[in-house]
Amino acid sequence: MKHAGCWILAALMLPVASAADAQKHEKKNLLEVAGSVDSVLAHRFYNKTSYDTNYVVRPIGMITAKLRVNLSGDDFNVRGTISGLDGELSGYNGISTSARLRTRFKSTISLGASYRGLGASFAINPAKMAGKYTDYEFSLVYYSSRFSLDGSYHRSTSLSGDITIDGKTGYLEENDVNLKMGNIAAYYVFNHRRFSYPAAFSQSWIQRRSAGSFLLGLSIQYGFIETRDELKERRPDLPDFNVRIGNLGLGGGYGYNFVLGKRRQWLLHASMTPTFVVYNYNKITLADTAIRAKHIRFNMIFNERLAIVWNFSRRYFAAATLTMTNSIFDDNVMVVNQNKWRARAIFGARLWK
Repeated sequence: MKHAGCWILAALMLPVASAADAQKHEKKNLLEVAGSVDSVLAHRFYNKTSYDTNYVVRPIGMITAKLRVNLSGDDFNVRGTISGLDGELSGYNGISTSARLRTRFKSTISLGASYRGLGASFAINPAKMAGKYTDYEFSLVYYSSRFSLDGSYHRSTSLSGDITIDGKTGYLEENDVNLKMGNIAAYYVFNHRRFSYPAAFSQSWIQRRSAGSFLLGLSIQYGFIETRDELKERRPDLPDFNVRIGNLGLGGGYGYNFVLGKRRQWLLHASMTPTFVVYNYNKITLADTAIRAKHIRFNMIFNERLAIVWNFSRRYFAAATLTMTNSIFDDNVMVVNQNKWRARAIFGARLWK
């Protein structure tokens, strides 16, 4: 009986031991997977570099935490001359139209973290949470040693401003029109061994000596502005209209990182990349008649970037950045100018050496 009791106790303890062994094995597998991921990130993205380390170095700490305050806006200037209308709308022929419109400012607060260059962030919009802001904006940024990209998509009903038809000026109210607009600005950095875009805009590197570089640029703009039912109900005498915007630009520019301070703790960045519009699809449609711009015409899109970074200790930094895209499109039929900008204030900490 004594031996039988031992066997029974052992049998009862076996599932507990097996469960503990399974948990240990699962934990070991997770640690191995995490170690493999860390090894890949370290080898391919963090430790591997094409930079000249006399000019650009990795900061201390594999984890970077950031608090960011963002402010952005969108302005439009549109002008055209109406022609080709028939019937009851023929009286609009020859009339010049213009509009100066802007969206509400968008302000957000975001918290983010990155590990070995791979990061994520979470943003809140206080005005949207309070029900005072209904626009939507999505931003995508990518900064590497050779290639950099700024992209945004803006969907808005807060576009408002002055609109003039045949010399008579009225006011376009919020919720009168829909705006959907996308912008992409991409760059190739020629002096990528000594000049770092990430040092200025993502703070994932530190510029140790001043350097500049010529840039190859690509600009894309696309979107439309169209009337909503709210405007039709308020102004039934106003014909439906929409503005289509589509530009593709190629060009080049220059950027410079200026390092100063006794400990080289300050970085000032400035860059401009003018691109020439090599193809466009811009048109204004009034009722069922379209006013089209010529597809090939000499026009430009400017991408400007400014940044100031203060590395006030080995682990802590503060920064302010400004990115702008300005399009200048003009011909005898219509003019479309867009000014898209985004400003950021950043405070960050570098953790875990």
